[in-house]
Amino acid sequence: MANSSAESSLPPATLPMRWAPAWVIACVAAWPAPGIAEVLLSLGALATVGTLLRRRFTGDGRTLLSVPAWALTCTLFLAYWLPQLVSAVDADDPGRAWGRVAAGLRYLPFMWLVAIAVATDARRRVTFTGLGVVVALWVGDALVQALVGSSPLFWSMDQVKWLASGHGLCSAAEAAQADRLSGVFGPCNLKFGPVLASLTPFALFAAAARWGRWGWLLVAVPTGVVIVLAGSRASWITYALVLLFSGWRLLGRKGMALVLLSGVLGAVLLAGLSTQVRERVARTTLALTGDAAGMDAALSGRGQIWSAALCMVRAHPLNGVGAREFRNAFPQCDPAHGQYAAWGAGPALHAHQLVLEILAETGVLGLLLWLAGAAMAWRAWRYAGEEARARARPATLALAVTVFPFNTHLAFYSAFWGGATLLLAALFVGALLAYPPPAAAGGDQSRW
Repeated sequence: MANSSAESSLPPATLPMRWAPAWVIACVAAWPAPGIAEVLLSLGALATVGTLLRRRFTGDGRTLLSVPAWALTCTLFLAYWLPQLVSAVDADDPGRAWGRVAAGLRYLPFMWLVAIAVATDARRRVTFTGLGVVVALWVGDALVQALVGSSPLFWSMDQVKWLASGHGLCSAAEAAQADRLSGVFGPCNLKFGPVLASLTPFALFAAAARWGRWGWLLVAVPTGVVIVLAGSRASWITYALVLLFSGWRLLGRKGMALVLLSGVLGAVLLAGLSTQVRERVARTTLALTGDAAGMDAALSGRGQIWSAALCMVRAHPLNGVGAREFRNAFPQCDPAHGQYAAWGAGPALHAHQLVLEILAETGVLGLLLWLAGAAMAWRAWRYAGEEARARARPATLALAVTVFPFNTHLAFYSAFWGGATLLLAALFVGALLAYPPPAAAGGDQSRW
């Protein structure tokens, strides 16, 4: 098979792992089926370790990535994993805590795999385009669901589940409780809005590169409709940030202002057509009442959760209550213990906010490690050349809006969202510090 011009100029050691882009795309496409996605992640990590060990004996494995890319990938992994390690030292359930720490090690070779998948121009085009196609398929599927009431992709997955096990992915009772457009993720896994919003830069940048501003608008409008109907207000904020930073250079100040104004008017129109959207808008306006009860109602009970998180921080300031131990520590810190909670029965499962999650579960030490990782990522971006920034911009924006601190979030130390965040971090590193090193494109690699 003939090599592409981008890859044919590379040393022979970079030619293995041609499967890396397809594997990364498959991992993301499998996110609606968490079990399959976890298997793909783990198998990809093992395959990467095997390939690197083999290259150690047959060639120079360092040519798969630039030296700065290896370094920053490991740094960002440690910024995520070391807080989990520190928090496990005095965990109430040492066996479970250390088991999670050990399981977290698989993320490092997986991040190497993801970075390698975007380490050349040819692979990066395949990977980013593939992720954009996944986003487009999910948006089209969700539009069908909005029109006919059922997601074709989720229906197909559900039929396979029936054939394999005799029961579906979601019971009728659980499906009846869904209060938003669920898309391919289904009514029992209401993560569609946040996940789609985080991935939209790949579709928007691909459309803009191919068709200019009209292509960008062609993708932005239906995607915005789907995200509003998906009902997660956090995803509305995330998508607004994506539109702002992806469209600013393309449309200019006046064009971007017009798009944002049109988006607000479109959301108001959808609120008039959709009961779920109308209820969320009405709930948001409760924040204008000025009292604590109205603010907590507007935040769907998150004020109660955040108060409990602060209690955990005060009780365990150094290394937190333990990664993923929020639910177990919640009853002791619940400021409204025994009262009805906005989210229903049972404890809150996580802090719903990045900074509070890190502080409550991993303490000040964990937050300092996260900040150190963020500082290294910013340093890499700051000293990269313009060409490097341009090729990494979709992944950079996706990662930035995902960890944007002034928003609510999914659980970053859960297997799903933690893996998704680290995947975006590895895409950022691999694209920004691609092979050959950014110094060849004008970046100052000596600062590393």
